[in-house]
Amino acid sequence: MLELRRYQYSLQDVEEPNLYRDNFNYDEVPKVTFNYRQVPMNVPEEIWITDTTFRDGQQSRAPYTVDQIVKLYEMMHRLGGPNGKIRQCEFFLYSETDRKAIDACRDLGFEFPEITGWIRATKEDFKLVKEMGLKECGILVSCSDYHIFNKLQKTRRQAIEGYLEIVEAALEMGITPRCHFEDVTRADFYGCVVPFATELKHLMDKYQIPVKIRFCDTMGYGVPYPGATLPRSVGGIIYGVNHFAQFPSELLEWHGHNDFYKAVVNASTAWLYGCSAVNTSLLGIGERTGNTPLEAMVMEYASLRGTLDGMDPTVITEIAEFYEKELNYKLPPRTPFVGRDFNVTRAGIHADGVAKDEEIYNIFNTGKILNRPLSVEVNKNSGLAGVAYWLNQSLRLPDGKKINKNDPEAAILKEWVDKQYEGGRMTFISEEEMESAVKKLLPDFAKYMR
Repeated sequence: MLELRRYQYSLQDVEEPNLYRDNFNYDEVPKVTFNYRQVPMNVPEEIWITDTTFRDGQQSRAPYTVDQIVKLYEMMHRLGGPNGKIRQCEFFLYSETDRKAIDACRDLGFEFPEITGWIRATKEDFKLVKEMGLKECGILVSCSDYHIFNKLQKTRRQAIEGYLEIVEAALEMGITPRCHFEDVTRADFYGCVVPFATELKHLMDKYQIPVKIRFCDTMGYGVPYPGATLPRSVGGIIYGVNHFAQFPSELLEWHGHNDFYKAVVNASTAWLYGCSAVNTSLLGIGERTGNTPLEAMVMEYASLRGTLDGMDPTVITEIAEFYEKELNYKLPPRTPFVGRDFNVTRAGIHADGVAKDEEIYNIFNTGKILNRPLSVEVNKNSGLAGVAYWLNQSLRLPDGKKINKNDPEAAILKEWVDKQYEGGRMTFISEEEMESAVKKLLPDFAKYMR
C-alpha cells in the first residue's frame, strides 16, 4: 500500500495547561472515553522484558544491600535465559550502595540483563553517568501539563528545550539516552508527545545513536480498550509515536503502574501494538500499587509466543522464597505464581477431582513449570479425598504406598481433623500439625517425611 509518511505535528506551546478534565475530574473516579478510532495491532518481530527492581522498586521499600542486589540480579540472569529475554536492569546512581552494587553485578560478567542507569534531566546528574561509564541511561522527561505547568512551573517549550539539551549532551558523549515520558497517559498527545518524539528522532538521525522512549503510565491511567481516546489508550500511544514520529518498535518501551489493576494487561497491549520492551519489577514492587510484575510478563510472553525462548520460570519460585526468607517480605498468599496459596485447593470436592486428575483444578503443570506442585490445605471442608491427597502429595508417598479416600489411613486422619473443629476452630490446619498427627496416628508413614 502507498502510505502517507509525512506528518508534521508542531509543539503547541499553550498558555494554560490541558488537564483533560473530561477524563480527570479529581473529585470523581477517572472516566474512560471513546471515539471508536481503532489502530492496528503491530506485534514486533522480537519482544522482551526489562527490569526496574533496583530503581522504581527501591522507592517503596527499604534499600537492598549490595549482596541482596547481586543475588537478585544473578537470579534475574538465570530467569531470562541464554537468549536474554530479560534484556536490561535499571539502577539508581545516587548512593554509594547503588554504585557498589553496579560494580559487583558487572563483575559477574553477564551480557544480560544489561546494566543501565536513571537520572533526572539535569547536567549535574549526568556527571554520574559519565563516572559510571554506562552505555545507556534513563532520563526523566515529564510530559504532561500536570508536571510541566504544575510541578516544574514551566511552559511546554521551556521543558522540551531543556530535555533536548540533556539528550543531546548524552548523544555527544556516545551514550544512549532512554527518555522516560513521565505521566504520558495525561499528556497532550498531538500537542506535546508526538512533537517531542519527532525532535528526538531528528537528534537520533543527526548523531546516528539510538534514542529510546519509555512510555511511563505513572498513575496507571492507561487502558487497553480498542476505540478508547487518547491520552489513555495504550494502543493509540504506541501506534501514534511509532507511526507519526517514525520511532521503530525496538526503541519503544512501556512502563506501567497498577493503580487500576491494569498493569499486566496494559503491558501486554503495548507489546501487541508495537512496543518491543515492557518494563517490570520483581513481584511488582514499586510506587503505590506497584509496577508490572516481572514474573507475570514471563507468563504473558510464553502465552503470546507459545514458547519461553529459554527462560527458566522455576527461578520465579526461588525469587519468591528469597524475598520471604531473606528479605522478610510477606507476599500476599493469593498472589498469582508466587503466593503461598496460588495453587492450593481447600474444598473437599476439588481435592477429589485433583486426586483423579490434577489438571482439573490446576492452571498448568506448576510442578514442572514453577517447581511448585499443586497442594491441598486441610480444613473442615477437606473430606476424605482432601486428607488422602495431602498424605500422598505432602509425604511424597511412592507408588504402591499411595492411598485413596476409601483406605483406613485416610479415615483415621480425617477423624482427627474433624475433632480439631468440634470446639469451634475456624483456621486451617498447618503442615506442622498434620505431620505431628501422622507421627502419632500413622507411624508407618512417618519415615516418608522430609
